Amino acid sequence: MWKWYVGFIRGVSVDGLGKTGVVLTTSAFVSFVIFEFTMLTGISSNAYAGLVSYLALPALFVVGLVLIFWAWMRQKRTTGLSTRELIERQFEQSATRMSFLGSRVMRTVMMFTLANVFFLSLASSRMLSFMDEPEFCGTACHSVMHPEWATYQDSPHARVACVDCHVGEGVDALVDSKLNGMWQMVSVTFGLYEQPIPTPVHQLRPARETCEKCHWPTKFYGSRVEQYVRYADDSVSTPSYTTLSLKVDTGKAATGGGIHWHVAEANEVRYASVDDKREEMIWVEARQADGSFIRYENQRLFHEHGDSEDIRSVDCVDCHNRATHVYEDPKLAVDERLLLGLLPGEIPFIKREAVTALTGSYADSVAAMVGIENQLIGFYRVNYPGVLVRQAELLDSAVNVLRDVYRRNVHHSMNVTWGAYPDFRGHDGCFRCHNENMLAEDGTPISHDCTMCHSIAAYDSETPFEFLLPPDTSSPTATMHQFLRKEYFESLNAAVGRQ
Repeated sequence: MWKWYVGFIRGVSVDGLGKTGVVLTTSAFVSFVIFEFTMLTGISSNAYAGLVSYLALPALFVVGLVLIFWAWMRQKRTTGLSTRELIERQFEQSATRMSFLGSRVMRTVMMFTLANVFFLSLASSRMLSFMDEPEFCGTACHSVMHPEWATYQDSPHARVACVDCHVGEGVDALVDSKLNGMWQMVSVTFGLYEQPIPTPVHQLRPARETCEKCHWPTKFYGSRVEQYVRYADDSVSTPSYTTLSLKVDTGKAATGGGIHWHVAEANEVRYASVDDKREEMIWVEARQADGSFIRYENQRLFHEHGDSEDIRSVDCVDCHNRATHVYEDPKLAVDERLLLGLLPGEIPFIKREAVTALTGSYADSVAAMVGIENQLIGFYRVNYPGVLVRQAELLDSAVNVLRDVYRRNVHHSMNVTWGAYPDFRGHDGCFRCHNENMLAEDGTPISHDCTMCHSIAAYDSETPFEFLLPPDTSSPTATMHQFLRKEYFESLNAAVGRQ
């Protein structure tokens, strides 16, 4: 068997070009088997190994087959022999003798052809499967995608594959994504990409095809209480509380209004923004009950930018624009670590000094790791030497926590710094439309009443539910306190009445 295989390979290799083709196909096939074994057994899971196995090796295999075919065509032209005459010259007579199932050479050619088709089909299938893995998306183009990969792994959607949102379903979506991927490879190879990656990503699949597979508007109902704890820059990092009852209803008549009113099927909202960036709204239109639209124009921007051909209907990602790749604000990041107990709140001025350490000017990540330690430890060495001695272990732990925060949010290679990507889930998003500049033709503004979206039980307060207690009539904020208390309970009673 081996002797016949060697003889067949020699017969196929009609010249140096053919031998090169045989070497490429054979070595590519053997290498693929080895790489595939290491990938399936878990010996290797590196994205670059996958690129070699599923892209480079199949490509070399095909190139080898093309060279073999080309060599035969060239030999035919050079010698003037027909294909059969060339086969008889390259192989022994016993191998070319015809039988009921054809000659031995032809049977071998058919066997190798089927093997090639199987190999290429397997490689293509494995390639598509591998390229759908989050590890490939996040690590194959390491320098470019590292910021997104770092935030993805610590996101609410860390168990959702990248392709579920970025590709979508169907053949058309698959083809579009692969064509886009080819351009991305060219961009990475020749450094044609922007730093940081610009947002918004206009090529995302519609939210109704992605987000609403799990989060569909008819399932949004009721209210949800959220509490936010913020810490002051004083010596004891004094906490303050903001407690909100978020009205998450979709806006159906039976359930009232709410935050998700904008995405209810009955309530279409569309807008145009400056340079199609979705940050500054030129105008907003909302569909009325009779099917007509009422337009609100931004008096500050409309006369400068006029109308726009880039019109977009509001969906999930207009507000949840950082649903997965969430970059933190340094102050809020420190607040969260204090709340979770990852940073020691008992150390004097820990909130202020932690933020100072995070927001220092550092040339690169290596310098930042050193600078964070120098800033934090240096402050306590000069001002609180006793703390440095008694609580050295806590300070060392705080340094490591802050380093992790910095590595997650700041990526010098892509010019991703603090505030590079705004998050529109809060006031920064709402006030794009709900502001005093947005006026209808009759001068009516879009409402920007805070209680449209949430009832307020506390706002930067000393206690978590300050406004639910009876107000102090001597306080200058007594009127506001009374209003918020009344609104909270009225909203609660209305919600209970709808159950």
